[in-house]
Amino acid sequence: MKKPHSMTRRLILRLGGATLLVWIFVPTIAALMVKDVIYEICDDYLEQTAEFTAAAYFDVAKKKLEVSEPPSFDDWIIQFQVRTRDGRVLLDLIENPPKPFPSAPLREGFSTTATDRIYTKKIALDLFAQAAQPLSVRRHEVNKAAVKVFVPMIVFLPFSVAVCWMVIRRSLAPIEVLKQEIGLRDGGNLTLMGSSGLPAELAPIAASVDRLVERLRAALDAEREFAANCAHELRTPIAGSLAQLQRLVAEIPLGSARTRARGIEKSLSRLGHLTEKLLQLARAETGICIADHAIDLVRVVRLEIDDFEKKPRFAGRLILDVDGCPTLMRKVDVDAFAILLRNLIENALTHGVPDTTITVSVGTDGTIAIANSGPVVPPQDLEAITKRFRRGATSAAGSGLGLNIASKAIKGIGGSLALASPARGREDGFEAIIRIPR
Repeated sequence: MKKPHSMTRRLILRLGGATLLVWIFVPTIAALMVKDVIYEICDDYLEQTAEFTAAAYFDVAKKKLEVSEPPSFDDWIIQFQVRTRDGRVLLDLIENPPKPFPSAPLREGFSTTATDRIYTKKIALDLFAQAAQPLSVRRHEVNKAAVKVFVPMIVFLPFSVAVCWMVIRRSLAPIEVLKQEIGLRDGGNLTLMGSSGLPAELAPIAASVDRLVERLRAALDAEREFAANCAHELRTPIAGSLAQLQRLVAEIPLGSARTRARGIEKSLSRLGHLTEKLLQLARAETGICIADHAIDLVRVVRLEIDDFEKKPRFAGRLILDVDGCPTLMRKVDVDAFAILLRNLIENALTHGVPDTTITVSVGTDGTIAIANSGPVVPPQDLEAITKRFRRGATSAAGSGLGLNIASKAIKGIGGSLALASPARGREDGFEAIIRIPR
């Protein structure tokens, strides 16, 4: 079965992914805007440098002052020169000998070559002042700005995801509480949840669950009462009819009439036994097998064994081994456990080798095992014999419901039933092992 998705995990992943996308998108836009600002500042700087170059050329020509360095913006490298239309460089404050800028058109304004950004200013009829800046310088500045934008994002993104995770977990805590409370409701716990302390979005769910629990409790109570009434209304007439028939058999003289009466007596006895099994099956199928308080299962085992020992045909055949476990406390409905145990013991007594002992073992780990002697049951038949009206290869009388009732009862208790043949530690026989959780 596919494991269900966690809503908390899904929210964290989706919000974390959305946060990551936003944190990538916004700094990217910011970096592009910073790039535009840096390029604009660089263009202004180029224009100022070109004007400075033009002024410096006229100052040198008039021999009024020495050429000084142009305005500087840290390490933003600028090259500048004055040249004629035919390509001669009249003034270059950087390179010596001077060389004209490659692929630099002689028209006023900005131009971009493969390596430089150039601003050209016309200062006379055939004279032009040019300032150039390598594009690598601009890219370097843009990269530095981008790093300053993205590094804080990378550093604080895990912190942001952790904060989102904490907020989501805290916000979804009532859902976890509601899930646990609903999970505790079953046939043995039909208490109302109440909606106090739950958010407004979850309170209607709790109220709906409470209404469902009330309806379920009423239905289970009605079913339990119906089973009890059926047991009384069916057992009593059948038992009375069987008693009257047994008296009639005793009064009928030997002959065919008495033989037919004996056959009717056996049929009526089988009907009574089948009725009892069907009532037990209905009781087990209600799922009312868990109690609110713990009972001592060892005491119930002793009572059931004593009840079987009172019957002459079963006297001396049952052996109880508590294995150092004088008590075994579990929250189990006593009637459901008695039905489970009685069917397993009856199955062992009926289908085991006659006049051999049946061992009932109680372990400290919560296991109760019923083992009897007999032929080995094939593995393919072990699972089939727990189905309704299915029997193994046996000639003993039976309804084919005992193991089916036991399997349904142990399922309602929340435990497990395991069948082994041969029995553990033997070369033959059959063993039923029930495990009841705490």
